[in-house]
Amino acid sequence: MNAGSIFVWEMLGTSVLVLLGTAVVANNVLRKTNGNGGGILFVTVGWAFAVFAGASIADPSGAHINPAVTFGLAVSGDLSWADVPIYWAGQMVGGVLGAVLTWLTYKLQFDDHPEPENTLGIFSTIPTIPNKVWNTVTEIIGTFVLVAWILLTPGADVSSSGEPVFGNAALGYAGVSLVVLVIGNSLGGPTGYAINPARDLGPRIAYALILPIKGKGDPQWSYSWVPVVGPLIGAGLAGLLFLAVSGLS
Repeated sequence: MNAGSIFVWEMLGTSVLVLLGTAVVANNVLRKTNGNGGGILFVTVGWAFAVFAGASIADPSGAHINPAVTFGLAVSGDLSWADVPIYWAGQMVGGVLGAVLTWLTYKLQFDDHPEPENTLGIFSTIPTIPNKVWNTVTEIIGTFVLVAWILLTPGADVSSSGEPVFGNAALGYAGVSLVVLVIGNSLGGPTGYAINPARDLGPRIAYALILPIKGKGDPQWSYSWVPVVGPLIGAGLAGLLFLAVSGLS
């Protein structure tokens, strides 16, 4: 696939991921929405299906929609390093675009929200207990689980007798969505489980520079590296694990 196609499909898929994911948080947080106060499960289910929708759209490019997934695939040898910047560029643009679309959807509710200074969490992750070292560890673990599942679980194949072996491919993108759901419910408590640099940094950039939310809060740039570096380390470790075990079977 050429560079332009990779960029476009990753941008489209990531923008839908971020739109639907940040919008479910907006629906939960903002006053005068039908989903106000829906709770954590409401949010994690929404993000899981946002992954399903975004990945399905980005299927032509391999449905990475996450710089950490791209990095893990490159470390494992399943992707050319030359393609990594193209994937990352499309994903970052999609992250910004998705955040803008969420603001447009909930513009009236943002205008009416009594605490505009506390709206960053709609778009980007914020730790419940700030500690950059341990917050990074949390992001490493969550992303490691996600990328290791992608790399290590079996896909479709054919047995020696000619019978189809579906593996996790039978679930399609619903499989990875279920993994994201359990990561959110199990590992998302400390940091909000970014597990995706584009999903966090793209909306954070939009929040700081583009979205005209009156009275909006600090984008917390001092923390912004954690949901970027942590997921990349976790994905890299998953890629190394794949290389270590790939010759065992």
